[in-house]
Amino acid sequence: MEYDLDSGAHSVYALHYHLILVTKYRQNTFTPERADFMRRVVEGFADNYGVEIKNFEGDRDHVHMLFKAKPTTDLVRFVNTLKGSSARRIKNEFDLDRELWGDSFWTDSYCLLSTGQVSLDALKQYVEDQRR
Repeated sequence: MEYDLDSGAHSVYALHYHLILVTKYRQNTFTPERADFMRRVVEGFADNYGVEIKNFEGDRDHVHMLFKAKPTTDLVRFVNTLKGSSARRIKNEFDLDRELWGDSFWTDSYCLLSTGQVSLDALKQYVEDQRR
């Protein structure tokens, strides 16, 4: 089995996360056009944090994002800044006053799941690769 590992000065890692963001009051806000706009906003923003977006999908009232990060990435800061920035951008681009009320676009909470699993096979492969 082959693993896609990243490396730093003194580390080897594979950190993948699944982030779910939900609109305030679960309002059906996302159309395909708005979800595509949000994906572009998120991809442009992620570069500032050294995060690589692997997949982005939007549903009517939430979005799913699979991304890869470094061990030094401050995930809480990344997610909170992402929520604030993306909310401002989409509210400026589209007239959402009839669909959302108040200043909030996203709920206050979010769901962040790690998607990888440490395995002995990955460690063995790394050691073998270093010997070559």
